[in-house]
Amino acid sequence: MTLRDAMEKVLLDAGGPLKASDLAEKINARGLYQMRDGSPVQPDQVRAWARRYPHLFTREAAATGIVQLRDWQQVQPAAPKALNDASVPPVAVRPIQSFAEPSELAAALLEQAAFSPAGAIDLVVPNRPGLYAIRVRDTGSLPQPFRSYSEKRRQDLLYIGLATTSLSRRFLGQELRARGHGTLFRSIGALLGYRPPAGSLHGKSNTGNYRFAPADNQAIIDWINANLLANWVETSDDLTAQETALIRGHRPLLNLQRNPAALPELSSLRAECVRIANLVAE
Repeated sequence: MTLRDAMEKVLLDAGGPLKASDLAEKINARGLYQMRDGSPVQPDQVRAWARRYPHLFTREAAATGIVQLRDWQQVQPAAPKALNDASVPPVAVRPIQSFAEPSELAAALLEQAAFSPAGAIDLVVPNRPGLYAIRVRDTGSLPQPFRSYSEKRRQDLLYIGLATTSLSRRFLGQELRARGHGTLFRSIGALLGYRPPAGSLHGKSNTGNYRFAPADNQAIIDWINANLLANWVETSDDLTAQETALIRGHRPLLNLQRNPAALPELSSLRAECVRIANLVAE
């Protein structure tokens, strides 16, 4: 059972909305869900999950702390059937969001109030396709010259990306947690002054996907958790075209491809990292 399932079950049994604190308390008391480290569910995790599934829960959780199922009839379980009834169909996967207009998707993805701290989303990023966006809390935390670019453009949006199959793997795992080859993660590490181990890509078929040392990875992750905000939408609506339009329209600071305002300083830093990683040992 996921935290989302536990929330639905408790709300259905309660027959009405609950405060996030009461909902977390009931989930913990009934042992429906535990965090990966065995700790109890916290109200802020309940609120974050409610925000991530707007087709299931109302958005009042963000402003009032009240969590309510959006459509009680839609999620109300059907009358039980006999256990040996082979006609009972499997539970259907809930549909991902679809947007009639590109502006609707952009509004959902870039709504400032919907962004969450990057360090608090590990348990709520879904294993589904979609688009994601990254902002910086305070542009003053960016090193130069990126701080000046951000202030001059009045821009705190750093990156927009897509996940064709899994936001959890691509967006969370690769881009924010250094599991795999994250474009954004490599850019952040480079602009923060970290460099890959010399020669770490020498002789390998992919000469561009450099990685940092484990200790440096952790330092970059710590910076990400302290300084970045993240949001995403679950959708499969022509992801590449949607991503391209969003990048061209909003020109995030750290997007390089298809960005009319791509920063040459970032390209230079990434090229330096590639050069170092491909050095031939003497």
